[in-house]
Amino acid sequence: MNEKRIEEVIEVEKGAEEMLEAARKEAERLPIEAEEEARKLVDEARAAAQQEARRLVDEAESDVQVKEILSAAEEKGKELESRSKANFDRAVAFVLDRVVGRG
Repeated sequence: MNEKRIEEVIEVEKGAEEMLEAARKEAERLPIEAEEEARKLVDEARAAAQQEARRLVDEAESDVQVKEILSAAEEKGKELESRSKANFDRAVAFVLDRVVGRG
């Protein structure tokens, strides 16, 4: 009976050693997987941030271009208005000279 007990204890010890070895392997594997997952999440976040940054830069450039175009159009409009006023004054003077009989 003692031999049977000894065999049972040896079997339990083997099972415990197998479980301990499995736990060690799992403990070695988990940090590696966690690091890989963290890298993957960082890479995904970086890619999303870069894409958003590109979108914002494009949008900002577009806004700047629109403002530049509007500014140029306003400047051109002011220039044309100034020219037309000068031409209008000359035209009125011409017509008045004709009406009065000076021209």
